[in-house]
Amino acid sequence: MFAPERVAVVGATGREGSVGRSILTNLASFDGDVVAVNPKHDSVLGRTCYDRLTDVPGRVDLAVVVVPPERVADVVADAGEAGVPNVVVVTAGFSEAGAEGAERERELADLAEQYGLTLVGPNCLGVMSTRSGLNATFGPTMARPGSVGFMSQSGAFVTAVLDWAADEGFGFSDVVSLGNKAATDETDFVERLAAVEGTNVVLAYLESVVDGRAFIETTREVTEHTPVVAVKSGRTGAGARAASSHTGALAGSEAAYEAGFAQAGVVRAESVQELFDFARALDGLPVPEHEGVAVVTNAGGPGVMATDAVGDSRLSMVTLGEDTQERLSDSLPANANVHNPVDVIGDTDVARFEGALDAVLADGGVGAAVVVAAPTTVLDYEALAESIVDCQREHGKPVVACLMGGERVDAPEETLEAAGIPNYFDPARAVDSLDALAEYAAVRERDYEAPREFDVDRERARAVLERAADYDSGQLGVEAMELLDAYGIPTPAGGVADSPDDAASIAADLGDDVVMKIVSPDITHKSDIGGVEVGVPQDEVAATYETLLDRARSHDPDATVLGVHVQERVDTEAGVETILGATRDPQFGPLLMFGLGGVFVEVFEDTTFRVAPVSEQEAGEMVDELDAAPLLRGARGRASVDEAALRECLERLGALVADFPAIAELDVNPLLARPADAGGPLALDLRVSVDAENL
Repeated sequence: MFAPERVAVVGATGREGSVGRSILTNLASFDGDVVAVNPKHDSVLGRTCYDRLTDVPGRVDLAVVVVPPERVADVVADAGEAGVPNVVVVTAGFSEAGAEGAERERELADLAEQYGLTLVGPNCLGVMSTRSGLNATFGPTMARPGSVGFMSQSGAFVTAVLDWAADEGFGFSDVVSLGNKAATDETDFVERLAAVEGTNVVLAYLESVVDGRAFIETTREVTEHTPVVAVKSGRTGAGARAASSHTGALAGSEAAYEAGFAQAGVVRAESVQELFDFARALDGLPVPEHEGVAVVTNAGGPGVMATDAVGDSRLSMVTLGEDTQERLSDSLPANANVHNPVDVIGDTDVARFEGALDAVLADGGVGAAVVVAAPTTVLDYEALAESIVDCQREHGKPVVACLMGGERVDAPEETLEAAGIPNYFDPARAVDSLDALAEYAAVRERDYEAPREFDVDRERARAVLERAADYDSGQLGVEAMELLDAYGIPTPAGGVADSPDDAASIAADLGDDVVMKIVSPDITHKSDIGGVEVGVPQDEVAATYETLLDRARSHDPDATVLGVHVQERVDTEAGVETILGATRDPQFGPLLMFGLGGVFVEVFEDTTFRVAPVSEQEAGEMVDELDAAPLLRGARGRASVDEAALRECLERLGALVADFPAIAELDVNPLLARPADAGGPLALDLRVSVDAENL
């Protein structure tokens, strides 16, 4: 794909302003052979022109297709017959253009599978490689050579980036415009781009992910050796579908991407500026051994700005060692600050600046440093840049620079960036880039654990879910608690009663008083209509059964009422109410949610997400990420909950929703997290939305 010996342009033409001419012209600098294919011409721009790919003598490694959309399938079939392994379909007019175009796109995918083709597009800009001089695009700019692989779902974004990068001196190894992703997608190319020798970072602009689970598994392996940085558009709630559960309402597509990228080890950028800021740091610098940072500056204000940015990141401002502070005191003026941030004051020269930077980098507690400088008449920026390079090389720790200024920074910046040290005008950008470097260091150091397998009763769970097919709403409530039992998630004792006498019989085995809940697939929020009674004495159970049914009928005479769930009463004060849920994302599949539960779940929104199934380690991370985690661990004199059992509940629910695609949304709210001596976690309520077509 990126290093062909022979390229064919199908739809080549000499017509001014045409895409076919642009691609052929861009290939003029390609080191290999280029042939033209177009039955309307004998030659194009001095090249012999063939009628079809099957007429081209010899091997063709890459075919670039730019013909009308209705002819593309025939060309791709010809490529398959001619043994062309790689095809780039530049032509638009496919799934982005309506039902007819979508059908044409499916045909391309089928042909690619039939012939084993690597097919990029359709509706893409093309592909490019500075390693081979290949510019098989119709963009106006050839990439500068570099060590960053770049893929983009938007061709327009590629042209804009390459134009900007040419001015910025930013280079690439390979570039691919993904287009509509009919046959190859981001998962294929994250692996291919990273596999190229000399590619240090992979960048991605994404609007969607075709197969979230495959992306996570592949990218997780890639990020063990090569950082992947992605910016994702469409982050707002406008893209999320309507949801009937708490989990669905809180999830949305953004939560799935946030979780999926984290599990894959992707460093997430929130803007184009961050995408390339992070790339500069990851491309040229070593990863820090720890997250302690020192700031060295000649400017108090910008130094404070850098310190604030560290406080907003995963990084921490190091307390410098006594030896370091003594060394700084010996070399700096009396009015300088020898604590972190180190202020060498405004009259500093390069020697003083270099001595301070050397001292902090020698400190064992410093993992990385930020140099912040404002221009003065006594500070030679170019000499300072050379000193920063020398210090970074001597100590082998990452250093980012913030040499502030305009034209006077141009030459020093070239010196820094030639050594792999990025320079930023804004101190916050410098710190954010170090933060990305530290994030990738954590990604590279983590050990992946596969999800555990549990002894579960899948057939029992399937039977419960199949009941939902009998109801128009596809909803199940507490009557489906058996679903949780089948996967080993603890539930209170009880059952569904279909008469007053049956209710009394069930209650007789459950203690002095019980909890009673109306069972109806058509009534979602049962508490709102008085459909739940807590603390019902034994002698009032039968009468309460009738009362609950009357309330349900008054609320909705047409609602299906299956009876009343009678459940042992549990002391909720003995634990912390959490919520455990799941929803199904179109790209990533089952998305597990855990958070602070009860009636205020959507008020506090203290939740965290992972793509299921999850490992024990990932379940532990979900607990750690909650703001309310101290509540679970005994804050304010409370006993600590059984955290191991709580993590296991997360793992088991993750396995359940991964096993059954029919579970569209699920809430266990509350899941009462209790200490081990109080019985451990207990699922008190359940709501499930079932997609019967996926059973």
